[in-house]
Amino acid sequence: MNRKISRVALIGSGFVGSSYAYALVNQGMVNELVIIDVNKNKAEGDAMDLSHGIPFSSPMKIWAGDYSDCKDADLVVITAGANQLPGETRLDLIEKNVKIFKTIVSSIMNSGFSGIFLVASNPVDVLTYATWKISGLPSERVLGSGTILDTARFCFLLGEAFQVDSRSVHAYIMGEHGDTEVPIWSQASIGGKSILECLDKGIGPSQEELDQIFINVRDAAYQIIDKKGATYYGIGMSLARLTKAILYNQNSILTIATLLHGEFGLKDIYIGVPAVVNRAGVREVIEICLADDEKEKLIHSANILRDALETISFD
Repeated sequence: MNRKISRVALIGSGFVGSSYAYALVNQGMVNELVIIDVNKNKAEGDAMDLSHGIPFSSPMKIWAGDYSDCKDADLVVITAGANQLPGETRLDLIEKNVKIFKTIVSSIMNSGFSGIFLVASNPVDVLTYATWKISGLPSERVLGSGTILDTARFCFLLGEAFQVDSRSVHAYIMGEHGDTEVPIWSQASIGGKSILECLDKGIGPSQEELDQIFINVRDAAYQIIDKKGATYYGIGMSLARLTKAILYNQNSILTIATLLHGEFGLKDIYIGVPAVVNRAGVREVIEICLADDEKEKLIHSANILRDALETISFD
C-alpha cells in the first residue's frame, strides 16, 4: 500500500529551526524535510548531520534546498528572523522581522505552494497575521505557534506545584505570546478538579504561589535568554507537536495563534486561543467561558497587538 509522501519545508536553520528538525527526526513523523536558509552551508550541514541519525529513527529524506522545494510541501514552518536579544521584548522585533517575512512569504508563494503555514518567529502573533496578509491564503491555513509553549510551561509548573504528571494538568495561557499573555485560572484543572476549588479548600499552592507560577511562565523566555542566550528546545518540541496534529489529522485542541472572527468579542486579529488543529489547519476556535477579568485582560492583550499591527504596511 502506497502511503502519501508528507513534506515539510523548514525556513530557518537557526537554534529554533534545527531543534524542530531534530524533534521531527526523533519522532519520525514525516517522509521529507527540506531545510532552507540564507546560510546555505548551515542548512547543508544540518541536513547531513540529521541524516546520519536516520538509522536510529525512521526512513526520511532530508536535504538543503531553496524556495522552489516549497511547491510540493504540505507544511511550511517559518522559524527565520532576527533573534530576541537580552532586554528586548518580542514586539521590539516587529520592524526587522516583517521586512524579512515579506521576502520569505512572497518567495514561498511564487513557488506555487498551496499547503499550510506554521509561523514560530517572534513576535509570532504579528508575523502570523503578516504571513496571512502577504500569502493571500485562507486564514485557517495560516497559523502561529501562539501560546502553545506558554501553556506547556504553565502545565509543567502547575504539575510540579501539585506533584502530579504535567500531562494530567489542563490549563491554558491565552493572548499575546508575550508580556500581556493571560492565565485562564477559571478553567484550570487537575484530573477534572478545579485549581480554584483546590485553592478555596486550602489544597496545594497558595494564591501567592500561583501568582508566582504565572510570573515564571510569562518571564520564562527572558530568564532563559539571560542564562543561555536563546530559547529553542521547548519551542522546537512545540512545533513538532503541531506538525503531528496537522499531518496526522488529529483534531487536537492546542493554544495557537489564529485569526478571530468575533470569538471572545475580537475580530481581525491573530492571537493565542484554544483551537482544533487538523489536516486542514484550524478547524475551529474553542470559545471557552472566561471570567470577567480574564476577558478584560484578553481584550487588552489584543489591543496591544492591534497597536503593533498599525505600524506595519503590507504594500
